[in-house]
Amino acid sequence: MAPKTLPLREELRGQKSYGAPQIDVPVKLNTNENPFAPSTDVVASIVARVTEAATALNRYPDRTVTALRGALSEYISAATSTPVGPESVWPANGSNEVLQQLLQAFGGSGHTALGFEPTFPMHSLVCRGTGTRYEPRQRAEDFSIDRASALEAVRDIRPDVVFVCSPNNPTGTAVAHTSIAAIAEAAPGIVIVDEAYGEFSTEPSAVQLLSQHANLVVVRTMSKAFALAGARVGYLVASREVVDALQLVRLPYHLSSITQATALAALEHVDELLGYVEVLKGQRDRMAAELQAMGLKVLPSDANFVWFGGFDDAHSAWQALVDQGVLVRDLSIPGYLRASAGTPEQTDAFITAVRHIIKEKVA
Repeated sequence: MAPKTLPLREELRGQKSYGAPQIDVPVKLNTNENPFAPSTDVVASIVARVTEAATALNRYPDRTVTALRGALSEYISAATSTPVGPESVWPANGSNEVLQQLLQAFGGSGHTALGFEPTFPMHSLVCRGTGTRYEPRQRAEDFSIDRASALEAVRDIRPDVVFVCSPNNPTGTAVAHTSIAAIAEAAPGIVIVDEAYGEFSTEPSAVQLLSQHANLVVVRTMSKAFALAGARVGYLVASREVVDALQLVRLPYHLSSITQATALAALEHVDELLGYVEVLKGQRDRMAAELQAMGLKVLPSDANFVWFGGFDDAHSAWQALVDQGVLVRDLSIPGYLRASAGTPEQTDAFITAVRHIIKEKVA
């Protein structure tokens, strides 16, 4: 008997799952993780809170995530100098799930999203997964978003959702407040500002614009600056109406008691954890200066990574770095690679490896 063909949705046929290569090498700089593990004090706080949560694991977690929303609202209010109430905050399993919930609520069949490429691939992926038509528009030659072109695209497409990644992944470029405000003013639907790397940016958070633009949604994560990639905690800041809308699509008890406890513990150590942000910015800038000195193109970065290019064959350069024990990210964008800021020792190894492949090319 011939095997039956699975009724996979047509737009998913032939597609590949998203994810960075997981290769066992000494220096991993490909997923923009924070390279500094939580301190013993942070770990102790996590253990204490998780131990307490474990005594009630026979019960479902707080469905409305009350305590964590309160703690996140206090953090974001202080970090952005903008009063934010718990009713305007919504956490989920990483910013990816936040994005998915937003597209489930505001996208779907018959709806359109606009994005500015190259950008975070998850934006188009969550559109495909929710049956939302994704309309890409190219960024300018310097990988910025040209305001006039963006507004023209909004007028022409009339999207239900607009994605603005700032700082942008993979390029590191930030988007000015004035441009975000103009897009939000022109957009007929919601504007999602993806600020996964917001703590590393010199540009103020778009949270400061929420009071003037009810259709604005700011998405953030605890994976990067808070070094909690393994815990999977992301959140959004938006109007209460947006948060209420997500209650219609979120799965019941979506955020486990253990995850909530871990995030609450980390938020007890904000000053310590965010202290590593300045260290990583220093390593990022050191990497950029060294790469420029080698004659490579390097974009100014407001994130915890550098976007560098000038390679005739970027994938061959990527493989040559892997062969030397250094893993960076090849996003199949001609000529360019992305490298996360690491520890000083990892930066040393990265610079040495790039110098080697440049020397080999010249030789």
